[in-house]
Amino acid sequence: MSSRQSSRHLLRLQPLCLTLLALCLALLDWLPLGSGTASAQDTPDFFRQYCVSCHTIGGGRLTGPDLKNVLQRQKREWLANFMMDPRGVIDSGDPYALKIFEEARKVPMPNLTGMTRDRVEKLLDLIEAESKLEKSQFKGLQISNKPFTDEDRSQGRELFLGHRRLKKGGTACISCHSVQGLPALGGGRLGPDLTKVYERLKGRKSLSAWLVAPGTETMQPIFKTHPLEPDEIHTLVAFFEAHASEQPASPAVNRVTFLLLGLVLSCTLIFVFDSLWKQRFTGVRRALVEQYTAKKPNSPQEH
Repeated sequence: MSSRQSSRHLLRLQPLCLTLLALCLALLDWLPLGSGTASAQDTPDFFRQYCVSCHTIGGGRLTGPDLKNVLQRQKREWLANFMMDPRGVIDSGDPYALKIFEEARKVPMPNLTGMTRDRVEKLLDLIEAESKLEKSQFKGLQISNKPFTDEDRSQGRELFLGHRRLKKGGTACISCHSVQGLPALGGGRLGPDLTKVYERLKGRKSLSAWLVAPGTETMQPIFKTHPLEPDEIHTLVAFFEAHASEQPASPAVNRVTFLLLGLVLSCTLIFVFDSLWKQRFTGVRRALVEQYTAKKPNSPQEH
């Protein structure tokens, strides 16, 4: 068989090979054993990414309740429904959901992407298994009790402003958030003002736990692969604690500041360009005058 015939034969077989490959991949997705095993292995990672910022298992309350033995406090079906649609259960007026909502300082549990019924059942199995352990892996971050120092607050300010880079390459807080007392425009507006965040989250432990795994849709993709280090969390919390007594920055004041800075910058640029143009214009005129003066003795009137 010639090389040309071989090439044609291979080209005829290529669609068949691709079809068989697609069928194999579809079969792997369909098999319940493989799918279930992968999901089970992923459950602790899912809990670690989406739940530990608000919950512990045996480590005490954070923003949300401690989940140790939660299946002994409430029926499994109720917990599953709440995890699937927490906002809907709260809005329905359910007494237990309203109680949780009030105890969480009216911070609702968000509807999480990928929270399927199968995922919920595996999470409940995980919580039940971890509750039986003497010390769960999700007991939570052990927060340092050492007093904050001026150096801690100063380093936290540098991290917030981006003057000091985060070790894992995360984005500086000021890119999305503001805090009262910062220079110039005071920070970004994509996220909420953090002047009172220490007070809103009720102190050091809850705020530190939140920074371990931020649970908002905006922050999750950023800090999933670039988590904060414990010492960075410590100094940032020190910085936020120092601002807890201040009033949040007013958006109206910041807009006026932005407008005034824009006007000042515009006037400065106009003045600079005007000065440069005058110098250029004077230089051109001087050259013309000198050229005219040099030619004047040779004018026709002198002959």
